[in-house]
Amino acid sequence: MNLTLNIWRQANANAKGAMHRYSLEGVSEDMSFLEMLDVLNEQLNAKGEEPVAFDSDCREGICGMCGLMINGQAHGPEVTTTCQLHMRSFKDGDEITVEPWRADPFPVVKDLVVDRSAFDRMIQNGGFISANTGSAPDAHAAPVEKKLADLAFDVATCIGCGACVAACPNGSASLFLGAKITHLGSLPQGQPERDTRVVSMVGQHDAEGFGGCTNIGECASACPKEIPLDVISRLNKDLRTAMAQGY
Repeated sequence: MNLTLNIWRQANANAKGAMHRYSLEGVSEDMSFLEMLDVLNEQLNAKGEEPVAFDSDCREGICGMCGLMINGQAHGPEVTTTCQLHMRSFKDGDEITVEPWRADPFPVVKDLVVDRSAFDRMIQNGGFISANTGSAPDAHAAPVEKKLADLAFDVATCIGCGACVAACPNGSASLFLGAKITHLGSLPQGQPERDTRVVSMVGQHDAEGFGGCTNIGECASACPKEIPLDVISRLNKDLRTAMAQGY
């Protein structure tokens, strides 16, 4: 395939960015989107030009590093991570626009790389348990209702990629936050700090500058791990309960 790429280029966090246009020939439909960018960077290096900076790590869809806005959609036209998006999702002659995540709490570091440490700070403010569990417990030592165990397992698949924030018109991280709150709040180990956890993490969410949730649902639609929208309801319920108790 022959493609035209419009890519956001920005030298650093303080520099003014702009779209740059590139032509790329001979792209295989079996390439991943990131492999296609690798080919572009090889050509730019050969010309003595600065390669396009973008994040990636495992390239297996489990680390959450590779988030990009592709033609205005978080991770592109398929419900998957950018590294698992393949070029067969596009056609010969397509023009593709590639941008970094669009959210004020995710400032651009360089080109397509953004700083998502706001997520880390939310986790530091309560996304953990402090109970000493000692060595690995025996199987079924702490009975958990299967429905709750399945729920905790499902929402724990959140990889913190930030697609929910990038897709949300309000720039809300409520789906990410709801997944973390639901995961820990569904297990017995997470009960002692359940109230203080949700108040602290929501407070950090707001302090980081993330927007409020208005239940549009774009977050769940863009999530590559299909975290359900109802985790936000669980988040709000836990928050109301904690505040009613004076936390």
